[in-house]
Amino acid sequence: MNKKIIYLVGLLFFAGIQLHAQSKLTDTTMIDEIVVTGFQPDDTRHTSLNIESYSLIKLSEKSPFNLSDALAKLPGISQISTGNAIAKPVIRGLYGNRILVLLSGSRFDNQQWQDEHGLGLSQIGIDRVEVIKGPASLLYGSDALGGVINIVEEKPTILGKKLDIGSTFYSNSLGNLSDIGYSNKGAKYWYRFRVGAEGHSDYNDGGNRRVLNSRNSGYYAKVGFGFKKAKWEQENAYNFSYNQYGFILEELNTFFSPDARWTRNMNGPHHIVLLNIVTSQNTFYLKKSLLKFNLGFQSNSRREDEGGGQISLNMHLISVLQNLKWEKDLSPSLLLVLNQQITYENNTNYGGRIIIPDANLFEGNFSGYVKWHQKKVIFESGIGVNNKTVQTFVTRMLNSPGAVVQPFVKNRTTANGMLGLTFNPFDHLTLKANMASGFRSPNLAELSSNGLHEGVYRYEIGDPNLKLEQNINADISAEWNENEWFFGASTYYNRFFNYVYLSPTAEKFYGFPVFRYKQYNATLYGAELCMTAKPADWRGFQWKQGINLTKGILDNGNRLPFIPAYKINTSFRYERQWSTKKVRSFFVEPEIIYVCKQSHPAQFETATPAYLLVHFYAGITLAAKKGNWNIGFNVLNLTNQQYFDHLSRLKYYGLYNQGINFVFSLRKDIQW
Repeated sequence: MNKKIIYLVGLLFFAGIQLHAQSKLTDTTMIDEIVVTGFQPDDTRHTSLNIESYSLIKLSEKSPFNLSDALAKLPGISQISTGNAIAKPVIRGLYGNRILVLLSGSRFDNQQWQDEHGLGLSQIGIDRVEVIKGPASLLYGSDALGGVINIVEEKPTILGKKLDIGSTFYSNSLGNLSDIGYSNKGAKYWYRFRVGAEGHSDYNDGGNRRVLNSRNSGYYAKVGFGFKKAKWEQENAYNFSYNQYGFILEELNTFFSPDARWTRNMNGPHHIVLLNIVTSQNTFYLKKSLLKFNLGFQSNSRREDEGGGQISLNMHLISVLQNLKWEKDLSPSLLLVLNQQITYENNTNYGGRIIIPDANLFEGNFSGYVKWHQKKVIFESGIGVNNKTVQTFVTRMLNSPGAVVQPFVKNRTTANGMLGLTFNPFDHLTLKANMASGFRSPNLAELSSNGLHEGVYRYEIGDPNLKLEQNINADISAEWNENEWFFGASTYYNRFFNYVYLSPTAEKFYGFPVFRYKQYNATLYGAELCMTAKPADWRGFQWKQGINLTKGILDNGNRLPFIPAYKINTSFRYERQWSTKKVRSFFVEPEIIYVCKQSHPAQFETATPAYLLVHFYAGITLAAKKGNWNIGFNVLNLTNQQYFDHLSRLKYYGLYNQGINFVFSLRKDIQW
């Protein structure tokens, strides 16, 4: 293990506290309640962790195409996109295997190592999303060095039966997302069902030009059930999804002729992703402590059809997950938490095209955490040890007939820590400081790639001798929150050791440029500012202002890839609520987003100019017997702006982002 990291982890516990940053919106977009991301349920004012919680209701107000798109509308979060459907979240300039996603209490892996592999999760059937910004390897092991996204599934909260049905229509892609759910909650048990489907044709950009093969479709099914006894509470879930995503290659127009504008047919190149997830979350209420035991199983099948009706790439990832956590109050002011995790993954290739080799991955993590609170001061500290093994097997190579990827075994052990301080000097003021470390082992693509990446026409070569990627993150925040005013300011400094990145070389492979995975120390830093004003004499009006700044640079002076441009959000919202009228609530919210030019791209990126987007959101809730009607009408990119988002992979082909889009949504709840 890197001696510098061992030294810095030591400093983490013995040299003092650095600065912590967190900004969050008011209760108009955020759940102001107990959140469960982290080691224990807690109020966000009582932990130094940068935790934010957003309900599905608020996420859905912005008419996202998928869960990644919903997250990208939150402060400090962006997305790497390949059209509308293929996207993955970016937290403070970090993405892919640097961001850990949790679903139903277990870590979720959807082959995130490839740029054009999206998160692949729909927003239907979830209750809320919780986000940690900054390293959380102490809590969750590897891959959490940039942050954690915890997706909490819906669970009935009101006794009795409930049926809800909803549908959303998108004018630009001629698309629709519909779902129907049923739940029943008794005194000691509950269960739920939900099914949904979506389909989108190709989208039009701001110049009203059709982006061929940007279509997608999906089918979803979710089942959950649980019970609560005197000393045992259990939640079980099964998630199924089947998605097809058209993907866009360079010079696609030369062999893919335009078909009917409304079609969803997958006649061109496309991904096929089949996902099955089973989880069980168990809580045991012991005499003077709490024990939590989670189990998870995931089957992820990813196939690619290059457009001829034949499957070329065919990978199957199996994941088995286990987590055991014990919580004990040592005194009224001191909490101890011990946490243990095991993850096993197996990747197997069945197709003719090979991107990464067959492999087994095994990870074990053990950590301890203490929390001391005394009146206005909360102190948190923890340390963890992790061991991860990557074992590859003999696998044939795609571009060199007869050759094979030579197998290897990599075993890495590392330590991580966290130290935090929260100070609430007044009822309305919260000051936080936090320092934490994180790590990840290079993924299979970075270790063992040796082939042509057809999506961007470059030949990529990995390096099995890459070292662990590790980081130390320090941040500071200050928040003032009263009934009429909220102000939050935060800044962070993230130091990386052995940052893995893809670098162009002077080599050629049959005319294709050769890129190699390399490592170098790097630094990411930035700031987030947020303000909300809603004085009582404004009578339902509120003004929200947000600024997000992120910068990433290697020690050799080169820029890090996929760093979002500086962004300024401004919105004005008018909202009224009534308890007795037919109209229960109503809101309108115009939003203006100004994105600065990104004039410092990475080596193989292109610079992007500044642009301004105008969105309009409106919604109304109508009272009805046994359940309300919720109606929404939004206009995205109201001025039909023609622009390149810096994190859009389609800009390399000269393809712009989506133009104007009218979105209409309708949902009916029925309770009895």
